Amino acid sequence: MSIGPWQIILILVIVLIIFGAGKLPRVAGDLAAGIKNFKKGMNEDDKQETAGKSNSTLEASAANSEQSEQKDKAAQG
Repeated sequence: MSIGPWQIILILVIVLIIFGAGKLPRVAGDLAAGIKNFKKGMNEDDKQETAGKSNSTLEASAANSEQSEQKDKAAQG
């Protein structure tokens, strides 16, 4: 059971009757702004997760290099 072209036209006519022709651009703009903010929020969350992972990776690398330096000093001294 799929939506055919007549059902889409009926839905558009009902939306036009409810909101009116003058309000449709504003409603569409508000919807677009909401979608844009949602995508921006999702991208910020991804960046924060990636930054958190890379920070922990850098900390682990620093800890490993410190340990290897200490081992080298112990072996030399």
